[in-house]
Amino acid sequence: MTSPEPLPAGIYEAHLNGADLYFEVVGEATPAAPLVYLHGGPGYNSFSFRELLGERLEDLGRRVVYLDQRGCGRSGALEDTEQAKAAGDADTLDLDTLVADVEELRDFLGAEQIVPLGHGFGALIALEYARRYPTRTARAVVVNPWVHFPALALTLLREASALAGAEFEDPAVKVRAQTPEGQHPPIGAARIEAAFARLNARDLLNALQFVDPQSRMRLEFLDVESQLLGGAEMQQALVNQGLWEFEYPAFMQEIRRPVFVIAGVHDRTSYPEQTDWVVDLAGGDLTVLDTGHYPWLDDEDAFVEALDEALTR
Repeated sequence: MTSPEPLPAGIYEAHLNGADLYFEVVGEATPAAPLVYLHGGPGYNSFSFRELLGERLEDLGRRVVYLDQRGCGRSGALEDTEQAKAAGDADTLDLDTLVADVEELRDFLGAEQIVPLGHGFGALIALEYARRYPTRTARAVVVNPWVHFPALALTLLREASALAGAEFEDPAVKVRAQTPEGQHPPIGAARIEAAFARLNARDLLNALQFVDPQSRMRLEFLDVESQLLGGAEMQQALVNQGLWEFEYPAFMQEIRRPVFVIAGVHDRTSYPEQTDWVVDLAGGDLTVLDTGHYPWLDDEDAFVEALDEALTR
């Protein structure tokens, strides 16, 4: 049950939904629903977003919560969660659990409603939270969302082939033919394996997500400063649970809360295909910026303005 008193601002390490979660609450409680930042990756953390935009978001007068998702950043290791211990396997992680973490966090905050702000993979958590908890969601804001992972894998394969000067070939037909009847063909996994065989994941994502080397180096500098190397276990757990086969678009038709989309036109992992699904199926209100995957790196003013409009429109 939600606490009658909002949680004071500060840094917290709380045991919620069977996991030790790190989060920071910034700003005084107001009648407006607090913004809960859900980082991408999967397996990243909230440090760089907090460092780059913390003061700007305080100027908006909104309470902001910066969460390191379970198994990520400063939160506890995935293998130490109650779910992993009960199953004897950390690969039990799924979207349902990550969404339940957010709901436990909302309750702990003492907030009647929240505004989930999801970036990349985190957009998936934000959208599913809005679908599952409509009365607890004031609105949802997603930035460069990822919602259809077999299609994302195909985009990465096509781009990797072009960058490596290799012939593009979709393995989908071959995988379907080799998959026994009654089983799901692992098309997404085959596509992503082929993509990373042509170009390693780091170089491929750097080429598709950043406008210029300066933006990438700025983020890398902050990542080094944070000294946060965790999150690989979370990413691998989701992959082992079939992340690259996951298709979310059909579920978005069930979302009954306002959805606002901020997209970077230079982020070839999200715009326009992934973004279009959210706009078309969730009724998302779209703002397109002249930025990459991390719009606050390329045009901080434009991103803050777009976010402010999404929160007040």
